[in-house]
Amino acid sequence: MDDPILTIEEREAINSGRWFSSLSPSLRHDILRCAYVKRFKDGGLIAARGDPPEEWIACARGAVRVSSTSISGKQITLTYVEPGIWFGDVAIFDGDRRTHDAYAHGDTTILCVAKADFKKILAAHTEFYEAMLRLHARRIRQLYGLVEDLNTLPLRARLAKQLVHLVRSYGIPSLSDGNEMRIGLQLAQEELAQLLGASRQRVNQELKAMEREDAIRIEPGGLVVRDREALMRIAETDS
Repeated sequence: MDDPILTIEEREAINSGRWFSSLSPSLRHDILRCAYVKRFKDGGLIAARGDPPEEWIACARGAVRVSSTSISGKQITLTYVEPGIWFGDVAIFDGDRRTHDAYAHGDTTILCVAKADFKKILAAHTEFYEAMLRLHARRIRQLYGLVEDLNTLPLRARLAKQLVHLVRSYGIPSLSDGNEMRIGLQLAQEELAQLLGASRQRVNQELKAMEREDAIRIEPGGLVVRDREALMRIAETDS
């Protein structure tokens, strides 16, 4: 389902993105001028592994679930692309096909730039090359950090760090308690476990322990962070 206009909230998510907001006004203008909007319902396929790279994409609302399929046929979630984050440029640069599947997680809006327009913007703005290098460097740093955490941190610390990240990106203030934040991204425990490279049972055990410590509250509709500082202490002291 396509809609040519971003909502005010969606445009703000794009414009306030850490990387995009660092670009010059003229470069931001040229990107937005040729961009078009696509909207997907929960579970909608945005891009499939093996597809030719036709678009550079930013998430404007909801989330994009990036996944792969194991040899046994099980689908494994690798990450969730949050609003304000751009992706899909690697395949455009190297000319190879897309390496993963991308699905809408919840009702999701994406902003797209066609490959031909992406290359025209590169040709017109030297700054764009430097900006893409910074974007790729940040991804590499994040990847190294994730690999290091996976090999050095216990599950409890990795889970706490993931919850802090989720509440930072998707936190919704509680109406009944100003100190509490509900994680707006609806994740099943199995999906959370996949992000952490752990079993659902172990993640469930750690979540229940954090609930007993009053750091979080587990509800049928998701997780509520009651004490973000407590989660940050767990991430640091358990490292």
